[in-house]
Amino acid sequence: MLREADGELYRLLTTLRDPRAAPAAELAALYHERWEIETAYDEIKTHLLGRPPLLRGKKPELVRQEIEGLMLAHYAVQRFPHEVPRQADQDPDRLSFLHAVQVVRRRIQNPGAPPCAPPAGA
Repeated sequence: MLREADGELYRLLTTLRDPRAAPAAELAALYHERWEIETAYDEIKTHLLGRPPLLRGKKPELVRQEIEGLMLAHYAVQRFPHEVPRQADQDPDRLSFLHAVQVVRRRIQNPGAPPCAPPAGA
């Protein structure tokens, strides 16, 4: 069991047996970070890839490239809801990732077109 500074008592269950190799306080702190990663994966799979999640690359190097592109797109979209409210002196947690994706998609003139393609209607 682990007692936090605020007096809260937590019970930590793990398959790790050596408390010196993996102290309870460190594991408890990492648990929150794990959920941040899980949330990011969900945002990519649900909101960036769509349903069903589909990678189009036919070769391993193209799949890796597509995943790297998704990570960069996620980072760019994730920055948006944190930068804009700060400039307006508002809480960044009030904007959702989904809302940020929708705003970015509205800004794109021709989604899915290659970068060198002319804008839609040109």
